[in-house]
Amino acid sequence: MSAIEFKNLSKNYGPLLALNDINLSIEEGEFFGLLGPNGAGKTTLISILAGLCRPSHGHVKVMGHDVQTDFRAARRLLGIVPQELVFDPFFNVRETLKFQSGYFGINNNDAWIDEIMHHLGLTDKADKNMRALSGGMKRRVLVAQALVHRPPVIVLDEPTAGVDVELRQSLWKFISRLNQEGHTIVLTTHYLEEAEQLCNRIAMLKKGQIVALDSTANLLKRVKNPNAKDGDLEDVFMQIMQEESAS
Repeated sequence: MSAIEFKNLSKNYGPLLALNDINLSIEEGEFFGLLGPNGAGKTTLISILAGLCRPSHGHVKVMGHDVQTDFRAARRLLGIVPQELVFDPFFNVRETLKFQSGYFGINNNDAWIDEIMHHLGLTDKADKNMRALSGGMKRRVLVAQALVHRPPVIVLDEPTAGVDVELRQSLWKFISRLNQEGHTIVLTTHYLEEAEQLCNRIAMLKKGQIVALDSTANLLKRVKNPNAKDGDLEDVFMQIMQEESAS
């Protein structure tokens, strides 16, 4: 059973075809990268996965549970860090995480909340109101909210966009540990070095279609760069985009 399965997935917004017959299986325990330029369809794909919008055709499953017909079970298995900074301005950090736990029916979650805050550098902000946090700190709380119910599948949609290097390093250290413990991680990012260092396998999207899908090592072999030992993912990415533009 795959951790995530996209089957014949398409999405139309009027005449715009945002996703075009996506077929993709992400296996349990993978650290999977989803790359593509703005408008490629990455966020639409994640929105359908999260149950925030319906596909025009096809279906999506999380650990065997259909995100439309078995939404409650599918959503419980999923932790999603969105791009947008969405937060409740009336609570402090700890209250936010305790309420998030409650949404999933989890009580007495303080020990795990403390561990998450420690690894994300939020411990000294635990009693701060969300409105008083910087943008980078708010993003850390979004990551903590996605992890608070210990989901086996974690999706991070541009999680380090606009954040400092310290957070980026601490976040990836923590997320890599979760992956080593068996969690499936799906990452969308514009930082190609992150995908190159972290992801075992990568899909590249353009105009709603998968234009490349392979292990990171095999993708790197597609470009022979005499100035680098193993090639460079950015070179691969640009070459694939140019090939698709020419076709």
